[in-house]
Amino acid sequence: MKEILIFAGTTEGRTLSEYLINLNIRHTICVATEYGEIVLKKHSLVTLHQGRMNQEEIKAFLANGNFSAVVDATHSYAEIVTQNIKAAAAEMKLPYLRLLRECSPRTDYDKVHYFETSTVCAKALALTEGNILLTTGSKELSTYCISEEVKRRLYVRVLPSTESIACCNEQGICGKQVIAMQGPFSVEMNEALLRQYDISCLVTKESGAVGGFFEKLDAAKRTGASVFVIGHPKEEDGYSFTALCSALEKICGKRFPQPKTLQITLAGIGMGGENGITKEVAHAIDEADILLGAQRLIAPYHAKLEKHPFYRAEQIIPYLEGIHGKKVVILFSGDSGFYSGCHALYHALEQEIQTNHWNASIRILPGISSVSYLAASINESYQDAAIYSIHGKELYNLARRIKTNPKTFLLMSGVKDVNLLGTLLIDAKLLDCEIIVGYQLSYPNQRIQKMTPQECCTLKEEGLYTCFIQNPDAIEKKLTHGIKDAEFIRANVPMTKEEVREVSICKLHLHDRAVVYDIGSGTGSIAVEIAALSNDIQVYAIEQKKEAVSLIAQNKEKFYLQNIAVIEAAAPEGLANLPTATHTFIGGSGGNLKEIVTLLRQINPQMQIVINAVSLETICEIKELLDAFEIKDAEIIQLQTSRAKQLGNYHLMQAENPVWICAFSFSENEDK
Repeated sequence: MKEILIFAGTTEGRTLSEYLINLNIRHTICVATEYGEIVLKKHSLVTLHQGRMNQEEIKAFLANGNFSAVVDATHSYAEIVTQNIKAAAAEMKLPYLRLLRECSPRTDYDKVHYFETSTVCAKALALTEGNILLTTGSKELSTYCISEEVKRRLYVRVLPSTESIACCNEQGICGKQVIAMQGPFSVEMNEALLRQYDISCLVTKESGAVGGFFEKLDAAKRTGASVFVIGHPKEEDGYSFTALCSALEKICGKRFPQPKTLQITLAGIGMGGENGITKEVAHAIDEADILLGAQRLIAPYHAKLEKHPFYRAEQIIPYLEGIHGKKVVILFSGDSGFYSGCHALYHALEQEIQTNHWNASIRILPGISSVSYLAASINESYQDAAIYSIHGKELYNLARRIKTNPKTFLLMSGVKDVNLLGTLLIDAKLLDCEIIVGYQLSYPNQRIQKMTPQECCTLKEEGLYTCFIQNPDAIEKKLTHGIKDAEFIRANVPMTKEEVREVSICKLHLHDRAVVYDIGSGTGSIAVEIAALSNDIQVYAIEQKKEAVSLIAQNKEKFYLQNIAVIEAAAPEGLANLPTATHTFIGGSGGNLKEIVTLLRQINPQMQIVINAVSLETICEIKELLDAFEIKDAEIIQLQTSRAKQLGNYHLMQAENPVWICAFSFSENEDK
């Protein structure tokens, strides 16, 4: 039976060999160095050939063998080798299959610089200062040694092979400048090298998750080193691992059994202490072939094969591509279903499985959250408490939330969040609140203590925090809007009166997570009333008069409403670049009512709009608008209120100006 010939230079090549061994398929593997031969799995079905070959030598090797196909699994940067293999296979009329490697995505680290070639990168290094760590191997070492000044600052990490060491010696790189080590390298190992050799710039290829790119990047972030990346070569034709196996199946005339299912477990590990992990999660970790997760979480544990500090989908998905039959456990802090990144990764993996037909299964295991742990520690229940998180996210109106809840649990990112909590409580005059601060819960240095808002402001010890806030003076949250006019800071700016506000807001038919434009916001009374209805509503108060803009900001601060954004601009120009609104209130149009409504329809044809009018001219303009657009559910209401004022022993009714309230939404038909 004919063999498969594999030119291996990457992890994917070794993985393919293991897959063919399991299928009892004989194959030959060609590697360039003795190191490549060392790391490959020896087996009776595998013939190893070590040594570099040019095109003619490859052609002769093919002629002397009994091969049915040639698989090129060399590194994506070995372009000349790939050209030689492809040309030789074509001359011998053998199928040529290129096995592609996943490349890493671009990063947002601001000290990363990309270069098309090593030559361009080497020139850029001459303009830098400080020591350089070169992790691109020995093959192109001469490119970086042209300048004596750069060579003096160069530290080279190469494979521990005779050929690699010889290359270093030829270029005059020797002694402590040579770091001969076999990977994979953890973030900590990379960081240790960067610090040990005082590295200012790390040079790497864009080698993807399997090539350790992310570990290098994270280590550079920790030390502040710049990263020079030799960008991935141009897009090339080839096969993913799964597609290549399908192609080999046809060539061999043999049905390949479906690779064993990749078993992926997303597990909540609790707070992090060894005693806080469930037995089910502990068993999953013990059985794991591969362990992934944030470095802090995976550090205490060992996997049967390997572990990596990957926790983002863009790291994990390329890494798992082509892995079959393994047990992969991905760890998350706390409970996997409680303010966790678990479900975002779950959906990303599910999409990948369905789109690219991965043979994989996913399960989720829960953990113990810091909230349940803290509640038990202080003898409190949490089913009747408000629970929020400001761990890596912004939470609007926290002071208002605490004001209306007797008990609040709060997940924190670190000590700065505890400081922020203290400041918010002081500013909101919630000085009687008692805060119980849980520090490093479940760890040996755990501490649980009561603190005042003032003490929270001065806390300095960094770490993991969860807080419980008890408010003895909590007020009942109103179920309806209705702030009295006298409560607003008003000055001389016109304001929509209380009764008109209430009817107008009712006609908006708001819902949670609504996005509202308040056009011609004036004092911001409408914006404040709407924002106070729900912490999940976002209001954009658009106003062009500076005095009014100042008043809106003051009222926003007075009522502790962070879910109001104040936009100083005229409409419709001020609506540009704002998030798409679901609802709009127009209290003042500056004579641009038709232009405003026309733009609103373009922004969202399903938008609900309420317009207030007090002048006959505006009323006429509204009538023209209703005729100009296809609308539905139109309502026109005239509202006039009278207030009783005491005069001596008598109460006399004093009338306010009548107001017209027009509410409608657009139909889906085109304009007339």
